[in-house]
Amino acid sequence: MHCYVYRRDESIGKDANIVYKTASFNMPVRRKRNGEYRYPGGTEFMMCFSSDFFIEEADAWRKDVLCFIKERSDCSFMCITKRPERIKECIPDLGSYHNLYIYCTMENQKRFDERCPIYLDLDLQRKGVMIEPMLESIDMSRYIDKIDLVSVGGESGMDARVIDFEWVKDIKAQCKKAHVGFLFHQTGARIIVNDKLYNIPRSLQHSQARKAFKD
Repeated sequence: MHCYVYRRDESIGKDANIVYKTASFNMPVRRKRNGEYRYPGGTEFMMCFSSDFFIEEADAWRKDVLCFIKERSDCSFMCITKRPERIKECIPDLGSYHNLYIYCTMENQKRFDERCPIYLDLDLQRKGVMIEPMLESIDMSRYIDKIDLVSVGGESGMDARVIDFEWVKDIKAQCKKAHVGFLFHQTGARIIVNDKLYNIPRSLQHSQARKAFKD
């Protein structure tokens, strides 16, 4: 609901319901005329930020991407998914991908309780939970000691649902108590602070989030 991908694709005349392989599909392994990789070692590649790396429609070409990740062991690859139940099926030898970082989105208590135990059972180098869009207060106490990072964000767009800053502060307190990394990376379009509703322009949502916590 209200996913930014649909708005973005519509603005450039594309149908977000259609999953396709992009022109930059093999970007990590492209080479210059002299044979060197176009992208040097240490490059961080963000994958499928307008889709989901584990979506069923991408099964046909995911193996090729995994080969790129293995080949470019000198680079890191990151993706975010709502489908933790498909990760083992899609990457049976997950533990051998030391440069692949998979984070999981859990936007409310129901999704947290559904997805977190599946996600935390995976053989991953780093375990990060993305609470975005945050739609309600979430109690992470059952699993937080197994999480490395929690990143929180509100919902963007004209019809964005509200995020309450009290929820964000509570997540930060849970992370601090458990010595877990915390990041409030964007406010979203509508945020309640001290019982007052604020409408935040898209251009300020990240910077306002950075200013929210001084410590």
